[in-house]
Amino acid sequence: MAETGNGTPDDRGRGGIHVTNTGGSVTIGDHNTVTHTVHGTQPPRDADQEALLQAIRRLRADLGGIVPSEQTAALDAELADAEDEIEGTGRADAGRLTRLRQALTDAGAVTGILASGVTVGQAVGTLLGG
Repeated sequence: MAETGNGTPDDRGRGGIHVTNTGGSVTIGDHNTVTHTVHGTQPPRDADQEALLQAIRRLRADLGGIVPSEQTAALDAELADAEDEIEGTGRADAGRLTRLRQALTDAGAVTGILASGVTVGQAVGTLLGG
């Protein structure tokens, strides 16, 4: 058995395979398929979805500075779900927007005094068409 440059046995004579530090795609054997995934890229989103995403982030930050309640906790959960959906798919669907609108209404005493709450409400209204 031959040795590699680092003093370890070289298994090439016995059919062994050792792959380290690949910067590209590697296939071994017959009938392989290489797929390429770019990590860190996000699906495209239109300007209205981007505006909603930014407004959600501002409102979530603002909610961190108020006394929590059941309504604000529910709102934050809906905001987090909407944020995840927009980041993952590029858009929040109508069902998500409807639930977000209801959570905004339920937490109205708080969101009505926060400019970011009003902005989220307006962005949701634009996307729902009303």
